[in-house]
Amino acid sequence: MRALQAHEYGEPTDVLTVGEVEVPLPGQLEVLVRVRATTLNFPDLLMVRGGYQVKAQMPFTPGVELCGEIVSLGSEVSGWQVGDRVLGGSVLPYGGFAEMAMMDAGDIYLAPAVLDDGEAAALQYAYQTGWYALHRRAQIKSGETLLVHAAAGGVGSAAVQLGKAAGAFVIGVVGGSEKVAVAHAMGADIVVDRRTEDFVQVVKDVTDGRCADVVFDPVGGDAYRGSTKCIAFEGRIVLIGFAGGEIQSAALNHALIKNYSILGLQWGVYRTKDPQGVQACHNELARLADAGLIRPLISERIALNEVADGLKRLGAGRTIGRVSYQP
Repeated sequence: MRALQAHEYGEPTDVLTVGEVEVPLPGQLEVLVRVRATTLNFPDLLMVRGGYQVKAQMPFTPGVELCGEIVSLGSEVSGWQVGDRVLGGSVLPYGGFAEMAMMDAGDIYLAPAVLDDGEAAALQYAYQTGWYALHRRAQIKSGETLLVHAAAGGVGSAAVQLGKAAGAFVIGVVGGSEKVAVAHAMGADIVVDRRTEDFVQVVKDVTDGRCADVVFDPVGGDAYRGSTKCIAFEGRIVLIGFAGGEIQSAALNHALIKNYSILGLQWGVYRTKDPQGVQACHNELARLADAGLIRPLISERIALNEVADGLKRLGAGRTIGRVSYQP
């Protein structure tokens, strides 16, 4: 089968190559799937660079999130059958940027029929992260104001849709005029282009000085610092990641004086700590998809030999929504 592989760490366009590899055999609790779509994610980029907490065995095929059709099952797998269309995470070193991929039978979910392959592949990481951030960590309420950074990106656009589904008033922050319309299309009530506007002042103006009840921040750096200036009394800032490249320090005296909470979220922990909760979350996301309240934005569908460049553009912030590899 054809697969994209890294034989050393480095920039994607320097170290990723497409070649022929043997089709792997599933372990006892694994399933082998024919890849239907794989989304490009920051963990893929970090893994290729060698900066992720999980180190894959070399050589490895990245692609942590995919939609596939089961073609064979491990000897102890139950509840699934050949032909099932599923979504979930891959088992490295056999990731999703290939014609076939390996998945853990305990970490896969039926793909909603209402979503096409690319959309289904994008449902888990971003939308589960958004749901856990807003509902489990921030406990968002209908009528609250939600500020979403990187609102035209993969995880940000998911948070916008989930915020609207929860009944929030959503203010999205984007970087560039071309992304403003995208964030609006995803449901944001107000969209701020941080390159030409001060999002802090906009939040204060549109809320009559009350500020944002919840902040969804996958960027960090200046985005976080600005958020502390427009967070409401008893507001909650949920830290998702540091896509901006800067891991800033928090002034805890400021959080104390202004009575707001700083919450961290690493969604992957829930997959081992609370697998039943992750299944329940997937069921809720499938319900929202069926109701037309959420739908992943797939801005590009690319071939295998375009994935390396796609990861490079993802890291540079030059993608919109989700980019999907589809064989």
